[in-house]
Amino acid sequence: MTRIIAGFAGSLPLVVPKTGTRPTSDRVREAIFSALEARDAVDGSRALDLYAGSGALGLEAVSRGARSVVLVDHGKSAINACRANTAKVLTAGSAAITVTESKVKDFLWGSTAEWDLVFIDPPYELGEEELVQNLEDLLPRLSEHAVVVVERSSRESEPAWPVGLERDKRKDYGDTTVWWLTLAE
Repeated sequence: MTRIIAGFAGSLPLVVPKTGTRPTSDRVREAIFSALEARDAVDGSRALDLYAGSGALGLEAVSRGARSVVLVDHGKSAINACRANTAKVLTAGSAAITVTESKVKDFLWGSTAEWDLVFIDPPYELGEEELVQNLEDLLPRLSEHAVVVVERSSRESEPAWPVGLERDKRKDYGDTTVWWLTLAE
């Protein structure tokens, strides 16, 4: 069962689409958020959850103090799950949550917002070229101290990060690898 781990919506169970998504395990989400909170990267942040699936990463962020989150996915079952989970989280407390049905590329091209915390957890079958293009499109929308968290299969090699972003940290959790990226200095 996927659930919100901590914060005002802690322990709240989440709806997960039956197919087409690969939810981040509670163990991996807890590790991600422990690292982010150690950097003081969550509280008050403007968060973006690309390839949101159930919205678990973005909803965890608002439960733990993010100022707002936008959940972006284009799959019907994922959008339905995000909307259902958003409604559940909002019964537990107040939060600024937007669910956007869009392809990531289209969303990033049309966005003028600035983000402090971004989660990119695409389906494993998403190619490196498309992932890198997403990051390039995201780059002008990142705040000065933004953190981008990228989750991929540990069977895949590290992507060639676009100019302007640099790897800050890498951590493997079984068959999942998580990279933390920041703006290049």
